[in-house]
Amino acid sequence: MTGADWRAGAMPLAGAPGMRSLTVDGEAWRAAAQCLAGEGARLLALWGDDTGAIPRVLAAFATAAGGGAPTATETLLLALPVKRASEQAYPGIEEFFPAASRMQRAAAEMFGLQSTDPDRRPWLLHGPQPQDYAFTRVAGEGVHEIPVGPIHAGIIEPGHFRFSVVGEKVLRLEERLGYTHKGVERLFATMPLLEGHRLAARLCGDSAVGYSWAYAQALEGMALVAIPPRAARLRAIGLELERIANHLGDLGALGNDAGFAFGLSQFSRLKELLLRATERALGRRYLFGLIVPGGVSTDLDAAGRAALANCLDELGTEIPRLREIYDEHAGLRGRYVGAGEVPPALAARLGLTGLAGRASAQAYDLRVDQPCAPYAEFPPRKCEAVAGDVAARVAIRYDEALESCGLVRRLAADLPEGPCRVHLPVPPEGAAAVGLIEAWRGPILVALTAGAAGSIRRCHPHDPSWQNWPVLEHAIIDNIVPDFPLINKSFNLAYSGHDL
Repeated sequence: MTGADWRAGAMPLAGAPGMRSLTVDGEAWRAAAQCLAGEGARLLALWGDDTGAIPRVLAAFATAAGGGAPTATETLLLALPVKRASEQAYPGIEEFFPAASRMQRAAAEMFGLQSTDPDRRPWLLHGPQPQDYAFTRVAGEGVHEIPVGPIHAGIIEPGHFRFSVVGEKVLRLEERLGYTHKGVERLFATMPLLEGHRLAARLCGDSAVGYSWAYAQALEGMALVAIPPRAARLRAIGLELERIANHLGDLGALGNDAGFAFGLSQFSRLKELLLRATERALGRRYLFGLIVPGGVSTDLDAAGRAALANCLDELGTEIPRLREIYDEHAGLRGRYVGAGEVPPALAARLGLTGLAGRASAQAYDLRVDQPCAPYAEFPPRKCEAVAGDVAARVAIRYDEALESCGLVRRLAADLPEGPCRVHLPVPPEGAAAVGLIEAWRGPILVALTAGAAGSIRRCHPHDPSWQNWPVLEHAIIDNIVPDFPLINKSFNLAYSGHDL
């Protein structure tokens, strides 16, 4: 199968730039996946949809775009009409895209759309009674299991981690998530299209801007409305402030997990300074409600710009000083360097994405590779490392925090005149679009279909944690159990965003 053979019927799809869609049959589905994998495409999401006359499985891939930067991408959405679980299973694509396995399991569980994937264990639904989940056992002399969670010794979300160890050395880790599954896709279907951004912003609290922008981008694409240039700049300012805040919080937590409480106190102080400046500039510490259909809910005035500028100046001085302290601390270096390694080849094979992917030489960033406004005009510098260990993931956070500080300065320096919001008509029934935004953790995708009378027929949100949770199982191999909290935090994956 050549690219020209099966891509010929792909049609433009509304939403994020560079979107196309194509409906295929089962044979072409698998062949297309094999072809895409061979070309180095990346799986962005896979999900089920039972709202039409014929159920479908859909998968979105980031594929190479013609011309431009070497990593420039477009998104291809493949749709496969399938039969119910009681009939013939559709071809699984986990052989070509390992991250697809859990997504296929979720689609089978939620919609009865069964693939040929041999792993048919439940994933999201745990049921009212405890189940004997079939964890993979490791046999051998001296091997024993350590079950951790789902309830943890801290104020964190629930997830179960089953370690197979010899002494303290980890031979295997197997995760079981889904404990925060709450049926948000069905909840979306109870809401008006023009109100769905409120739920989107609350799907994962640390990615409020990322999710609400992806939702709004899809909605605006369906309505054929372009937001004003001022609104696009303000959205990007909000997204970069969200990125900086999360990186500052993580840098402090990563210091603390390695026994360096000074780092936690200092980065917590800097994060608080940023949140206060964000509130003065945009009316809220955490940016729930900033992005609305047609633009943003809050403008940025001169006083807000000054507050941001003063804060960013302080961060620009303090972050490099703290980085130097971290880099020179022998205890931190000893814990960071070589811990939780994900070599570039393994990262590419498993589809590691976002921040963690860039630390393993996967230099993809939608703000550069598939930019929406205003990023085509204000492209950030890509931050990349190759070691793929905790030290590399820490370094990426420093680099991206400082890069985002500079980007916010540029975005806010000369805001274009004009409105920050425009009216958005209700899209017609059946209209469909996909939003795609590079949030701080990685690409967030929202697939949206309009229902009758301004309702939501279907909304599927996808967090990059779906791709990255399985990689954590590989990163911990041959490390010691006490290093797991540090390695886990260096990825900082979402439970709630995954367990939708």
